[in-house]
Amino acid sequence: MDAIEIQSRYAAGERNFRGADLSGVDLREANLSGADLSEANLSDADLREADLSGANLMGTDLIFTKLSDANLIGANLSDAHLIGAKLGVAKLSDTNLIGANLISADLSGADLRGAYLSDAYLSDASLIKANLSNANLSGANLSIANLIGANLRESNLIGANLMGANLIEANLSGANLSEAKLYRANLAHAKLNRASLCHADLRDANLAGTDLTDANLEEAYIEGTILCLSKSSQPTPVS
Repeated sequence: MDAIEIQSRYAAGERNFRGADLSGVDLREANLSGADLSEANLSDADLREADLSGANLMGTDLIFTKLSDANLIGANLSDAHLIGAKLGVAKLSDTNLIGANLISADLSGADLRGAYLSDAYLSDASLIKANLSNANLSGANLSIANLIGANLRESNLIGANLMGANLIEANLSGANLSEAKLYRANLAHAKLNRASLCHADLRDANLAGTDLTDANLEEAYIEGTILCLSKSSQPTPVS
């Protein structure tokens, strides 16, 4: 199926494109909101600035797909394959990305407010200055991900894997990092005020200049951790 055919069929009212082969197709700025593209092949397609809000992309192949500035608000991308996908400044608020594979994907500046990313694979992903406030990242794999300046305020990171992640100047105020794996993570100058780090693994992590005001570090593992805290930090004592 080519770009002309799918857009013509969509304009005629068709919405079911389940399993369609659209690999490499140029769909820049296309309107496919609410379409069923579950299990379709959109690998290497160009969907920059496309409207896919509310679309069903469950299990869809989006490997190396260009989705920069696309509208994916409220879309279902659970179990989708997004390895190496380009999602810079994409709109993904309230999007279902549970179990999605986003290894090495570029999500720099993306809006992921309130997104569902539990058990998602984000290893080596770029999330520089992405907005993940109130997102659910419980059990997600964010190992060696780049989260410099990211907004993770009030996010759920229970049991998340953040080993070796770069979280310099990230905002984790009020985030729940209970049982999170932060071994060798770089949290220099990050905001962790009011964050819960109960039972978190912070061994060999860098917390230089980090704001831990009112953070809960109960039973956290801090062996080898750099704890040159900001002057205002008053963490809950480690027991």
